[in-house]
Amino acid sequence: MNLYICEICGDAYVGVEKPSDCPFCGAKGNFIKNSAEAEPIAEIKTELSEISKKNLMETLALETKANAIYLCMAGEAKSYSIMKMYKRLAKVELEHAIIATKLLNITMPEITPENCSSEDLENFQKTIELEDHAVELYRKFAGESSEVHIRKFFGAIMQAEMGHIELIKNFI
Repeated sequence: MNLYICEICGDAYVGVEKPSDCPFCGAKGNFIKNSAEAEPIAEIKTELSEISKKNLMETLALETKANAIYLCMAGEAKSYSIMKMYKRLAKVELEHAIIATKLLNITMPEITPENCSSEDLENFQKTIELEDHAVELYRKFAGESSEVHIRKFFGAIMQAEMGHIELIKNFI
């Protein structure tokens, strides 16, 4: 058994082989390192630029809202697999929010429940809209970041959100 640590969320994975994606935040495998080599960005404590603070606060709001919407969608799902998919997406989005709070050095705000459709197809379409918006926003935020670790964060979660789009397209 080996210990691997995600450089985005800082969470540890125990296994024989390194996972292809972080099971916690969805970061691609290139961000997962052997524990001795890992330098998690969520643990870096530096002064952030005002634009990075603003962008991280917007990320926090977006990710907590996505978490709440996906929990609603899980509750409305017509099948066990769709319900579990939405629960997993909700956990990943919550992990993104947690990372943002660590980078901002703030406490997690209370997450307000969101409404969703009772129809899977409508929820799939809404998910793609949310994820497309997140991808474009994080691409922009990465370009605006002067701090390397913040740019790395936005790049990693942008890739994770792109993976969510592909996952949903498999259900449509």
